[in-house]
Amino acid sequence: MSTSYQLIKGRVPLLISMPHNGQEIPEDIANKMTEQAKQVPDTDWYKDKLYDFAVELGAYILIPKYNRYVIDLNRDPNGVDLYPGANSTELCPTTAFDLSPLYRDGYMPDDQEINRRIALYWQPYHQAISITLDEIKQHFGQAVLLEAHSILSHVPRFFEGRLPDFNFGNADGKSCSEMMLEKVQSLDFSPYSMISNGRFKGGFITREYGQPANKVHALQLELSQITYMNEASLEYNETLAAQVKPKLKALVECLIEFAQDTRD
Repeated sequence: MSTSYQLIKGRVPLLISMPHNGQEIPEDIANKMTEQAKQVPDTDWYKDKLYDFAVELGAYILIPKYNRYVIDLNRDPNGVDLYPGANSTELCPTTAFDLSPLYRDGYMPDDQEINRRIALYWQPYHQAISITLDEIKQHFGQAVLLEAHSILSHVPRFFEGRLPDFNFGNADGKSCSEMMLEKVQSLDFSPYSMISNGRFKGGFITREYGQPANKVHALQLELSQITYMNEASLEYNETLAAQVKPKLKALVECLIEFAQDTRD
């Protein structure tokens, strides 16, 4: 097994992938980065802590070791733009969400370095997704993939104003069955706001692995960090988290139930 990720084996037909949860940067890459970049401010913070209940529910969970600044596991390795016409970050990001540079002058990754990172960090994570989904499908008849993400409530680079709290994406209906999305949308997310296929429609992983005709259903959740964090200090807020966790647990239980009830 690669040391670039952790895979927690489950007992139900759900894989939760957290591709932007990793915080580490290998020393050889960190040495080329700015001091601000080393603080990895654009991390999907504390996703493993926020979804810790999912282990007890029996979900498979995949968590990378390294930060999205090393390589973005949710981007196409061929550089295909996920949101044509919108501002987005690259496979190997060169700027932070606030557009500040990630690398010191003269140290931006070239094609050879990008290919090295694909081989070392991107491919092992995606191999783990593929193998795990195949394993789940063989054992249970079908698989559900939940892409667990989070982002600051205000990021002018990507969207105007404040982001809704729960942002679901299924590639405009292509990555999971209509029935599964309807079941999710029927859950009570109040007092939180919820939208489907708004600014975030699902990244590369959702679009690549979500193949409902092949009994693999993928759904991305981009959760606003204001629901569980003190955004200014990037600190986990236990009080806020305790309020949003029951909504996340209901979501995970809904996906497990869907996978178990409709597999025949």
